[in-house]
Amino acid sequence: MAASSGAEREYTVHVAECDSRGRLAAAARGWSRQPLLRANLRGRWGRKKQWDYWCVITDEIAVSLVYANVDYAGLASVWVMEHASGEQATAGMIAPLARGFALPQQVCTGSVSLRHKALDLAIDETPTGTRLTATGQQTAPGFGGGTIEIDITVAKPAGHESLNVMIPWNSRQFQFTSKQNTRPATGTVRVGARSWSIDAAHDAWGVQDLGRGIWPYRNQWNWGSASGYGLDGRLVGLQFGGKWTEGTGATENALCIDGRLTKISQELQWTYDWADPMRPWRVRTPGSDQVDVTLTPTFDRYDCTDLKVLKMEVHQCFGTWSGRVVGDDGVPVEFSGIRGFAEEARNRW
Repeated sequence: MAASSGAEREYTVHVAECDSRGRLAAAARGWSRQPLLRANLRGRWGRKKQWDYWCVITDEIAVSLVYANVDYAGLASVWVMEHASGEQATAGMIAPLARGFALPQQVCTGSVSLRHKALDLAIDETPTGTRLTATGQQTAPGFGGGTIEIDITVAKPAGHESLNVMIPWNSRQFQFTSKQNTRPATGTVRVGARSWSIDAAHDAWGVQDLGRGIWPYRNQWNWGSASGYGLDGRLVGLQFGGKWTEGTGATENALCIDGRLTKISQELQWTYDWADPMRPWRVRTPGSDQVDVTLTPTFDRYDCTDLKVLKMEVHQCFGTWSGRVVGDDGVPVEFSGIRGFAEEARNRW
């Protein structure tokens, strides 16, 4: 069963990503409100990229976990940053040729895990939530040193909708992404002698970026996300992408208002400065007032992994979003100071 929304096709049944030749299956083109894809990628060694990324943001800290298989390497890491001080702690590891790294074909199900002297990490999916656990020895010590310990559960509210979309560069290069926000988070984070509670009292939300696809060697992307309450009390999630989707006929732009998705089948206009990323980032819909929002950064997480054949460089700016969006119901939602981030990534992989 499929429905039309703008120029993009919405599907409501489970689909396989690839056909018998390993090319993009016709049924997988489009988007859905639930993660319905089976990522049956095959062949194309060096071009397959698969990852689970989670970020949990509260009024005190931001936490991220990454588990990725990019063919050349397996990457796993955890990161903690305190908003007030800007202090950070990280732990991670890289496995050449991604030895020991595996991800479930059916997206947003099952578990991934890693046991390593530098980092133990697990992402466990259940019908009601996603549990994120990690214990790591700091590679960039912060907060006085000590072990990083994370135990967070990100709830899956009944009926909650998310953006799940296939970006088709062509039949041999394509990427499925599941972007989820406005999911309540609870748990604890410890770094050495410091600890933080993750709960509603600290405005804690989980953000997911799950990716499964076959990529060109060079690419750039924008990503922006936020979760929080509008001035009228409605829960609003921002999901914006850019650059990498241009010319494909698909976008990863959407709003999630009170758990219901509004798909935006239009490229957004991003205004920011790569050379000065702490300046405001503005995102808007050209020619309409559906989206007009601005991120005021408070912290730039700059990261560059350079393994020669593989290089990943990113400015991920955390801060607060303010502005106005309009969902499918036509009712504007205004908000001020909801936490999130915006980024530009430049990759050779």
